[in-house]
Amino acid sequence: MNKIQREFLLEGLGCANCAAKIERRIKKIQKITHADINFATKKLTIESDAYELEETIKEIKEIIKKIEPHVQVVDKGKKECFLDKNNHYGANGDCCGHNHAHDDQSNGSSGEHYHEHENFNKKEVIALTSGAVLFFIAIIFQFNFWIELLLYVVSYLLIGKDVLLKAIRNIFRGEFLDENFLMTIAGISAFVMKEFPEAVAVMLFFRVGEIFEGAAVNRSRKSIEALLDIRPDFANLKTKDGIFKVSPDEVNIGQDIIVKPGEKIPLDGKVVAGASMIDTSILTGEAIPRKVQVGDEVFSGAINKNGVLTVEVTKGFRESTVSKILELVERASSRKAQTEKFITKFARYYTPSVVFVALMLAVIPPLFITGATFAQWIYRAAIFLVVSCPCALVISIPLGFFGGIGAASKNGILIKGGNYLEALNKVDAVVFDKTGTITKGVFNVTKKIAVNEFEEDEIIYYAAYAEYYSNHPIAVSIRKSYKGKIQEELMKDYEEISGHGVKVIVDGKVVLAGNKKLMKKYDIDYKEIDELGTIVHIAVDEKYAGAIIISDEIKEDSAKGIEQLMKLGVKRFVMLTGDHKKAAEGIAKEVGIDEVYAELLPHEKVEKLEAIQKSMKGNIVFIGDGINDAPVLARADIGVAMGGLGSDAAIEAADVVLMTDEISKMATAIRVAKRTRKIVWQNIIFSLGVKGIVMVLGVAGMANLWGAVFADVGVALIAILNAMRVMKDKG
Repeated sequence: MNKIQREFLLEGLGCANCAAKIERRIKKIQKITHADINFATKKLTIESDAYELEETIKEIKEIIKKIEPHVQVVDKGKKECFLDKNNHYGANGDCCGHNHAHDDQSNGSSGEHYHEHENFNKKEVIALTSGAVLFFIAIIFQFNFWIELLLYVVSYLLIGKDVLLKAIRNIFRGEFLDENFLMTIAGISAFVMKEFPEAVAVMLFFRVGEIFEGAAVNRSRKSIEALLDIRPDFANLKTKDGIFKVSPDEVNIGQDIIVKPGEKIPLDGKVVAGASMIDTSILTGEAIPRKVQVGDEVFSGAINKNGVLTVEVTKGFRESTVSKILELVERASSRKAQTEKFITKFARYYTPSVVFVALMLAVIPPLFITGATFAQWIYRAAIFLVVSCPCALVISIPLGFFGGIGAASKNGILIKGGNYLEALNKVDAVVFDKTGTITKGVFNVTKKIAVNEFEEDEIIYYAAYAEYYSNHPIAVSIRKSYKGKIQEELMKDYEEISGHGVKVIVDGKVVLAGNKKLMKKYDIDYKEIDELGTIVHIAVDEKYAGAIIISDEIKEDSAKGIEQLMKLGVKRFVMLTGDHKKAAEGIAKEVGIDEVYAELLPHEKVEKLEAIQKSMKGNIVFIGDGINDAPVLARADIGVAMGGLGSDAAIEAADVVLMTDEISKMATAIRVAKRTRKIVWQNIIFSLGVKGIVMVLGVAGMANLWGAVFADVGVALIAILNAMRVMKDKG
């Protein structure tokens, strides 16, 4: 059955609890196979049966309207928008109909149309100010009972009008267990007990706190957006009629674009004219600019520092590096961490349970405790109700995890979900591929050993023909070492033998080129070579001709990265490679790895990894190049691809992508994960701790509604501000 994915922007979404409710309801729609709301970016992503899609979308909009009436649903699947500094354009340059200049949430109290948000804010400020003035007049000056009551009632209505209206609307919709309902009950309870100043003060505190809370959420969202502000705004398209500023998604593969100093490179491509220094820190986290010239690849999102570059576009905007990074980071929210899932589930049962306990508190004690009054215990129950709102948790936890993913992205690390970010806290072992991970993967022929009357030139000749069709770095180094021209017509019956090497007929002679397993397979009496490096044995017409020694250079960062991982508590380091045992052991010793398994076939790497997993309690990380190691990456608890910049295969294969070729980035990823977890748990303990204390004090008659509102709004505000700290992580 055809599946289709659709994305919506939920403009004005400011309530995390409501976002969770919307997500749950949408998931129950029959034709929806997947739904996720990213509260940090206000995006809803659905996967649905293509059949009757419009009916499904209509049902989704009805659900959102019922739970959050002020939220505007923008269907991003219908029209993709191109953003410049001041306006939004569709792909054809037309305005796409929504204004992001006022893309702030309404703090949960707007029933007005979203595009009137700026005017609504002015009205809200006037109402709050007027209500506050009347409230302070009633407190400061002495009036008779009825005038005082009138002042308090009018100030209460001015301050809390929107809360009351929303509570009433939600009751009729069956959505009454929210903070608006709880605050309304608390206020009415205070009025019933003739605690007029407290009733108004609590509502004023709540509304002011709500505004600050909304501002904090928006600030955190903007911080995340700033971390991910890598999308290019425009492209200078070069045509025969001149240079035109266009949307990046209007440029086709093969067209030329001009990138001026200070501009972001809008699309992936190859430099065809000019030379410059480019800053890739926004993609890789590396501060040192690199030089590019004619023939070099450049990636979208990088910043051109000085020269003017002419770039031939090699990938469309949707397939460009910057688009893939943004898509991965934004979709990371769909893979929620266990802590996040627990808090969402906990919130579903927590509030109803507290409401039930509050009801019991209001009714049972006055019936059984001597001297207890219903008014007294209704007030205590009201405190219980106000405290019960789980906003602090359901807002701050997703923001914390998404902020952690954003902070990692800023350091050149793509983490594909909160679940992987959380899993990085419990890494016991790191398993490495060798080539391209610990070593640079840049090979050079360092020695040629000819035997049995063969010459060195002959063995490099046969090896170059045998490796002609391979793109492996070892094959490239052999062809580079051969100075002659390869004539394809001399070759026939080319056969690649997986994990062994190559068999091919060259100019009528059967040539074998590969490892010693290949020699054993064809019963060739080969010579054991005791040299450091990768050894390629050559046989011609079943006669051993000699060997070629190829050396790879260890990355400068490898030993330092492994040392950092050790300091972070990783207990075991293992190398899995198909390379020669002696070469592998020499490299492992140099970088600080004790455990080496060499000369492995692809399926044997998977078997070794599974054996390591059985012997370890924590998570196993496998770090490879993301291309040849796909089976092992998939089998590991956390698959990490190295050098993801420009590599589609690496980005697709792994759970975590290190955009540079540095192992130390793995240590950075673990540090970001540990910091994120620490902040998330600070928020959980602080929020539940304060709420628990206020609940107990409220039942004991030692807390008032002021304390209850602080335990709700104040704690939420502090938790949000605390969650924002993770975004400042520099690795």
